[in-house]
Amino acid sequence: MPTFQLDGKELEFKPGQTIIQAAKDAGIDIPHFCWHPSLSVAGNCRICLVEVEKAPKGMIACATNVSEGMVVYTNSPKAVHMRNAVMEFLLINHPLDCPICDEAGECKLQDYAYKFSIGKSRFDEEKNHKDKRVELGPNVMFDQERCISCSRCIRYCEEVVGDPQLTFVSRGEKVTIETFPGKQLDNPFSMNVIELCPVGALTSRDFRFRARVWDMSHTDSVCVGCARGCNDEIWVRDNIIKRLIPRENMDVNEYWMCDHGRLDTYRFVNDETTRVNSPMMREEDVSADNDGLRQVDWDDAIARVISELKNYKAEEIAFIASPYSTLEDNFVLQRFAKEIVGTDNIVYIPNIQGEDARMLIRADKTPNSTGLNLLGIEPINMKFIDKILSKQIKMVYVMNDSIGRLERTDEIAKSIEVAVLQISNFYEHSRKATVIFPASSYAEINGTVVNFQNRVQRLRPAVASLEQERLPGDFAVSRLDKFGAHNDRWTKGMRFNTRPSWKVIQQMAKVFGNDFGYVNTEEVFDDIAAKVPAFAGMDYESIGKLGVTAGQAEAVTA
Repeated sequence: MPTFQLDGKELEFKPGQTIIQAAKDAGIDIPHFCWHPSLSVAGNCRICLVEVEKAPKGMIACATNVSEGMVVYTNSPKAVHMRNAVMEFLLINHPLDCPICDEAGECKLQDYAYKFSIGKSRFDEEKNHKDKRVELGPNVMFDQERCISCSRCIRYCEEVVGDPQLTFVSRGEKVTIETFPGKQLDNPFSMNVIELCPVGALTSRDFRFRARVWDMSHTDSVCVGCARGCNDEIWVRDNIIKRLIPRENMDVNEYWMCDHGRLDTYRFVNDETTRVNSPMMREEDVSADNDGLRQVDWDDAIARVISELKNYKAEEIAFIASPYSTLEDNFVLQRFAKEIVGTDNIVYIPNIQGEDARMLIRADKTPNSTGLNLLGIEPINMKFIDKILSKQIKMVYVMNDSIGRLERTDEIAKSIEVAVLQISNFYEHSRKATVIFPASSYAEINGTVVNFQNRVQRLRPAVASLEQERLPGDFAVSRLDKFGAHNDRWTKGMRFNTRPSWKVIQQMAKVFGNDFGYVNTEEVFDDIAAKVPAFAGMDYESIGKLGVTAGQAEAVTA
């Protein structure tokens, strides 16, 4: 491969690459605001100016192609002077409002001002004032004064989303960004401009002023909003989820995430009004609270379920697995149904809505239906429903799902004599159950899900429940970690009295005299890998941060 020199180092490059691309491939970061690997080159910000030997002036690294033998300097006196000058210009009219800016702590302008600015300004006139708190759309707020006109948001809407909703208006110091007349920034992926924005000009209306980033921890996880399984980070303060943001995975979601995944897949986790916070059991005394349900301890609830299971024949009992739950939960449920109860009546309820979108969003609104198929659990069919309606099936155990998603719900509910629910949140028909187990949500557990590409990906606990399982490496990352002051989300905030579903099912199996012997979730997955061919050769280490394709034991480099 051809080579060039960057700050005295000889680096290889691919023909056609720019200086900034070749440097990035070598692990070297050249300062930049407007450049992004997924967007066209704009050359607006000029902070990437470098000195190129024999060139008469500074060259912008984002738009200058590398050539054989080229010599580039990023830290020479000339390059440093150019960078200082650019920073001075960018800061002339920028408001000094870092203490109240949501971007503070993760702002490129803030970082570069510290690293590359001279620390003072020769501009002593009044700053140019523009509009603040401009509602560009339902989810994005715009502060015109903070904008550095990098055009990332404009190019993103046009080139990635395919819906050009933003544009520059005016010129010079009056330039700003607006939506087209009569339009809003309301595409299903609009909130990606928040991370694209290198300063605090574009902020989340949902997250504004809810927390400071240095007060939060963040955990690598996977979005459960659809079968895409976008990689994300869960940001938490005091054991409460504050926001979800996309995490780069070029094989799954690249740099992006849809607005639905950001906003609608975390609120239920810490919703005190709907979370199931204790095992509950129906008594014959209908005057009891909660429509005949009362809180009981775990042992009493488990004993009641076991008693009910013994009252019915194997063919009269059915299990509804969950495409919203992990492989581990569903595998242990499957084992319990077949090995303990002795029934093959185990299905799941699909959730297909509309068609696949051009970008990211899948019609399958569940994160793990592919995983259930690989485990050999099939979708529910009319034959199964007819067995319930004809009362051939009398007892139903539902894990992390609702029969309310089925047609003829009322008829089905009336035909079931005993319903056991293992759920994280109450829903419309849940209070008619015989027993309810409080299940840990996806944000409280370890586990794996399989997306539509057959890619196995890890969930990790971001918030703590009363009975918390922690595996090696499950510590959340805090902005303060590097200073030795870890933000420990395990000791702060409220906790719900929940347990991972597989643990409760294993406890019931043990009462029946068959101890599955799992100590933690990782051991459950190891058993899956040993028994299910699609997962052969996999373990949590090989899955890593970015996942690995089912049927392929090699690890994807995390």
